[in-house]
Amino acid sequence: MENNISDNERAVSILKNKGEQTIKELAQELKVTTEGARFQLLKLSNEGFVKSESRSKGRGRPQQVWSLTAKGHARFPDTHSGLTVKLIEKIKQNLGEEALNQIIFAAGEDNIVRYKENIDSTDSLENKLEQLAEIRTKEGYMARFEKEEDGSFMLIENHCPICEAAKTCQGFCKSELNTFKKVLGENIQIKRVNHILAGARRCAYKIEEEPAKV
Repeated sequence: MENNISDNERAVSILKNKGEQTIKELAQELKVTTEGARFQLLKLSNEGFVKSESRSKGRGRPQQVWSLTAKGHARFPDTHSGLTVKLIEKIKQNLGEEALNQIIFAAGEDNIVRYKENIDSTDSLENKLEQLAEIRTKEGYMARFEKEEDGSFMLIENHCPICEAAKTCQGFCKSELNTFKKVLGENIQIKRVNHILAGARRCAYKIEEEPAKV
């Protein structure tokens, strides 16, 4: 295996998409030996992009698991974060919090129109989520969805390209929930179960159709 930057990028991408990994798990994902995976992790660790900790599972020996550091997460784009945060702060100072939220939700309405142009309202919930995840991935959210055993779905976004802006104003996150609801249908229940701003490694939403009224 060539120990080059592409190997490092692949390792970082896997940790971003799948969360913490053991060396064995990462080696399988990279399709390299455990020694090859260890080499990449140690190199990334020395550069401050990943960290490790020991975890005990049952009676076996503790396992070493690896995950991204804040610096590692920062390798993924945060869209115009510096300028956006400054603009948000100026709007707050000059127009107030309520005006800022109105602007954010107005922008959200634009997103709703754009999403609806690309998502067929007559499709099944599963097809709608497939299209939504594709759109969100193009926007930098690294999105995907999974079908749960109970018939519900999980929409998972492994990256937030507006994270710094969202830290400054929670209105962005509220607007996203409103957008998903309007695009997927009023008969859809959406609950955020993981939140990057709350310390999770990803944002995740449990999505299911409301029971039919008798």
